[in-house]
This record gives sequence, C-alpha cells and structure tokens, in this order.
Amino acid sequence: MQGTAQTPSQPAATAYTPTDRTVPTRAADRASYDRELVHAILDEGYVCHLGFVRDGAPVVLPTLYARVGERLYVHGSTGSRPLRAAGQADPGLPVCLTVTHVDGLVLARSAFHHSINYRSVVVHGVAHDVTDPEEKRQSLDALVDHVVPGRAADSRPASKKELAATAVIRLDLDEVSAKLRTGGVNDEPEDLTLPHWAGVVPVHKSYGTPIPDPGLALGTELPDYLKAN
Repeated sequence: MQGTAQTPSQPAATAYTPTDRTVPTRAADRASYDRELVHAILDEGYVCHLGFVRDGAPVVLPTLYARVGERLYVHGSTGSRPLRAAGQADPGLPVCLTVTHVDGLVLARSAFHHSINYRSVVVHGVAHDVTDPEEKRQSLDALVDHVVPGRAADSRPASKKELAATAVIRLDLDEVSAKLRTGGVNDEPEDLTLPHWAGVVPVHKSYGTPIPDPGLALGTELPDYLKAN
C-alpha cells in the first residue's frame, strides 16, 4: 500500500528531525531519518507493536496498521483498552509504535558476534481515536488494501453495526526513526582462523498458492491482484 494522504500545502522535508527519543544510544550509525526509507519499511509490513502505559505498567500489543501519507492508522476493537484510552485521554494516548523486518541471520565464529540483518521503524507520539465517519471508512479501506492492495474495492463495505464495533486510532509521523543492520559477520581478528562456519542466512517473505473457500459462489474466479502474489 502506498500512502495517499491529501497533498500538503508545502512539500514535506526529505528527513524527519531527530529527537532525544529517536537517537539510539547504541549503534547510532545504523539510525536513519530518511522519510522515503521510513515509508518503505512501514509499507512492507503488516503487523506493528503498539506500546503504551496502563495503570502504571507498560503494555505492548501486536496489531494491524496502515500508512496514509504522514499518518498511521491502527485497527482494533472498541473493547480494546488502548483504543478506548485513546478516545478518553486528553489530548490522546502517548504511544510508541514499532515495525521490524528480519532480512538475514548473521552467524559469526563467536557466540558474542551473532546478529541479524534487519530494518525497523520506531514512532513516538500521541494517538487519537478516529471519530469522523468518512475518515474511519477511508482508514479501514486503507488497512484492508495495505494487506492486499485492491481488496477493499473487491469486498463488502463495513455495515453501520460493524463500524460501531470497530475502533481506529491515528498516529502522525512526526517523531520517527529507522534503524538498519546490513552486511556480514563482524568477528574479532583473532577468531578468523577458528573452524566454525560463518556467514549470513538470508530471510525472505513469500506467499503460497491461494486456497479458495469451499463455499465460494459458482463462477467466482481468483482475482488478478492475488495472481500477482
């Protein structure tokens, strides 16, 4: 899903501004604030982890999300605690949202230097409950299309009852950073002659052949947007 928010009055900067919360204390050279890179990492993922504080204790929940321009929409039930809190809190619910992709297993000669190649995004901000009916419908369409582009137009829209049972919160992309690890093994020079295999095992995401529901209406064909996967 590519973000398609309304055209801003001024062109967006090419990078997000670093803050105390978005500058890592370890491996700072792996951090990036490039807007295009952040968007690409977000657009490739399906599940985010949403962190917040409830009753003085930290809570982290996995959930679906979608990017629309410079805004993230997060889906949930109206009974979900963080989504209820986002609607009740003033000015909203402080959250930390993360998305991570694992690209490779880095196997070093020493146990200490084992690692992974990854791409991640961390977003800090205040989440707000989406109450406008049109924005809510658009955000739910974006969530469906984020998982399978083209699917929202090829499915029944949510009914009023379903919309009432569904909550969506929005989080602006303002305080944001990406972090990446690429490349090979970083063994100590004295370990290079050890008789242990070292290298990178690539990790790839793939899709299987779609399995039709047994109750499909007669003549229902596999849509083109699924054939492409």
